[in-house]
Amino acid sequence: MAVAETIERKLTAALEPQRLRIVDDSEKHKGHAGYREGGETHFRVEVVSESFAGLSRVARQRRVYEILKAEIDAGLHALQLKTLTPSEDEADAGRRRRKG
Repeated sequence: MAVAETIERKLTAALEPQRLRIVDDSEKHKGHAGYREGGETHFRVEVVSESFAGLSRVARQRRVYEILKAEIDAGLHALQLKTLTPSEDEADAGRRRRKG
């Protein structure tokens, strides 16, 4: 199973996200540490989940890293995370609309 599919499956099961976006950015890191041919080493992940309510940004990110520990141990080199509650996501969307 592809790494992105595994990330999606695990985060969906553990966090029941309202929105989950996973982007493989590995090709942008070609020639850098952790890159391997075929990609699947560097990902941008945006998760909107009510389960983040009451948690700090660091605690949210730790939770995601705990969920994906096996993939990290197997060679997933980098995760760029955006972790929001649904209300934070709505506020973020409103700011983006006002800007542009």
